[in-house]
Formats: sequence, structure tokens, C-alpha cells
Amino acid sequence: MDSILLALGVVLLMAIALGLWGLRRFSVRVARRAEADVPPAGRFVDTPGGRVHLVEAGQGPPLVLIHGLGGQLQHFTYALTERLADDFHVIAVDRPGSGYSERGANGAGLAAQARQIRDAWHALGVERPLLVGHSLGGAVALALAEDYPDEVAGLALLAPLTAQESEVPPAFRGMAIRSPRWRRFVADTFAVPLGLRYAARMLAGIFAPEPVPADFALRGGGLLALRPQAFYANSTDLMTLENDLPPLVRRYHELRLPAAILFGERDAILAPTRHGTAMRDKVPGLSVEILPDAGHMLPLTRPDETAALIRRMAARVGE
Repeated sequence: MDSILLALGVVLLMAIALGLWGLRRFSVRVARRAEADVPPAGRFVDTPGGRVHLVEAGQGPPLVLIHGLGGQLQHFTYALTERLADDFHVIAVDRPGSGYSERGANGAGLAAQARQIRDAWHALGVERPLLVGHSLGGAVALALAEDYPDEVAGLALLAPLTAQESEVPPAFRGMAIRSPRWRRFVADTFAVPLGLRYAARMLAGIFAPEPVPADFALRGGGLLALRPQAFYANSTDLMTLENDLPPLVRRYHELRLPAAILFGERDAILAPTRHGTAMRDKVPGLSVEILPDAGHMLPLTRPDETAALIRRMAARVGE
């Protein structure tokens, strides 16, 4: 009897191992296909924290565009950069660890990402850009303004993450994994097939109440989220916020630069009151605008209004 149980146990373990191997192989194939369909769109610059992938367009005063959680620079090149390139030197970056940008061993936190993005614009010879940060990219932009106040001309924040959340938004709860080892295991096995299974539901929640663009997977770079490394980086970003946001918030009163926030009235990811209008009392001179009926993904769904805000901020910087 014991030998039968032992044999069954061995068979079960082999079946589990084969299943996990199959999931890993499937994930690798999906990642390769995603990278073939959405290759790097720009150039790479070297920084001490690793290579940064970015796209440049236009000439004029510099703008550095920083995307949010689960995104990459094509959230901006989808519709926004073309509306700005006639008058500005537009630089859309993949945040460290996202898209095609590398991340150093200790590069997950807001301060580390801010430093690497600053090093990237230095490598381009850019000085004192206006920073445009969307969602988590807004928090990175705020970290840049706090850590390098003399090197940032102003802030145009789009549905920015500015305060600690007690709960992870439903669209991102599957990424809330504290253990780095478990995070790596999930990234290499279950994340990609589950991401494929629930991608439509997740995107609908992120874009709500507005529709997901039909060409978001390719033109918007959405396919790049279906890679093990993307899941791991996004989960890591999410988990570092618990420690990184409180010190960021405590320094808001130090900011002395032109700054504005644009929020969608019906944002389903971040509450406009908590992350937008509440900031008026924390950042001197901050202006906050709310777009009726708009959701969270403003650079893609409301590019005209977004570009208009950026232009108004650029005018304030130039005064």
C-alpha cells in the first residue's frame, strides 16, 4: 500500500512539474510574440541604473512624459505626442522596468525611478523639462520635483497617484503580491495565461467609463503587458508604494514650481477628490481641473484636453 501511495505521489509531482513547465513555456512564447508585434519604438540611452527606452519628437521647450502602472510610452505616442511635437521637444519614456527600459537591482522605488529618468534626460542634453506624469507616473514626477527642484520647470499631472490607498483598485489586485519569490513564480507561470483570460475585463475597468480603443493592443502597446517581466515589474511597483508614498506626501509643501492636475470626473482607478482636489491644500499654487464624464486614461481618450493642459502649463513655465 505504501509503495502504491509513493508511486501516486511521484506521478502527481511529475504532473505538477510538467504543468508548470508548460505554463512557463507558454508564457515565453506569448512574450516573444508580443515583442515581435510591438517592438521598441524609439531609441535607448544608457544610465547608471540601466538602459532607458524613449521616443523623441519635435523641437522646442522640453517635455518629459512618464506613464503609469502597467503601461509604457505608447500610452503617449498613441495620440498625445503628435498634438505637442509642433511646438515642443517631446520625450516619452518607458519607466524603468516597464516597456523596454531596464531597471537596476534597487531601481523599483519612486526615488530610484526618478533618478534614472533624470539621468536619461541628462544623457540627451536636456535641461529643466516640464514633467507630464500619468497615474503612477504622476508620483514619479512629484518625486523628481521634490528631489531635484532646480532641474524641473513644472508639473502637468494627469490623473496622478498622490495619496496612499487603503485598498488596491480591483483592476490591479491580482498584482498585489508581497513576496518577491512568489511574485516571480506567479509571473513565470500563471500571470500570462490569466492575463490573456481576463485582459478585456481588466482594461474595461481601467478605461471606464470610456471604451477601450480597438487598436490599443498594438498602437497603444497593450500587448507588452502580457509578458512575465512586465507582471513582475508592475507587481513590484505596486508593493513599493506602501513605503514610498508617505515620505513623498510629507514633502508636498516644499514644492515651489508651476503645477497643475487634470482628472476625469468618473475615474474608476483613482478618486479625483482624494488625489486631485485635495492637493490644492498641500501644494502651493496648484491648479486642479476636472473633465466631465472622463475616466482614467486621459492621454488616450482625451488627448485634446490633455494637450491643452500641457500647453497652459508650458505657458506658465515660460512667464
